[in-house]
Amino acid sequence: MSHPYKYIVKYLAKNDNLLYNNIMKIFAERLIELRKERGLSQATVAKDLEVSLGIVCYWEKCKSDPTAPNIAKLARYFNVTSDYLLGLE
Repeated sequence: MSHPYKYIVKYLAKNDNLLYNNIMKIFAERLIELRKERGLSQATVAKDLEVSLGIVCYWEKCKSDPTAPNIAKLARYFNVTSDYLLGLE
């Protein structure tokens, strides 16, 4: 007989993953929005932040998650909070 909490743990794990994926989707959308509002190309943002063009493209397509230091760099660069970038405010 399986433990009754097994299903609760699976449910919570699945929802946490969904929450994380939603946060990363919001991050990508806000990055694109901020970049376009300022008339910046992905290449310009990459150069200014000293990251590769590919990584900026991956962030915007939700194919790679930014590190905490890169979230901080982006927040300073666009003069917003990291919470805003992540959809937490």
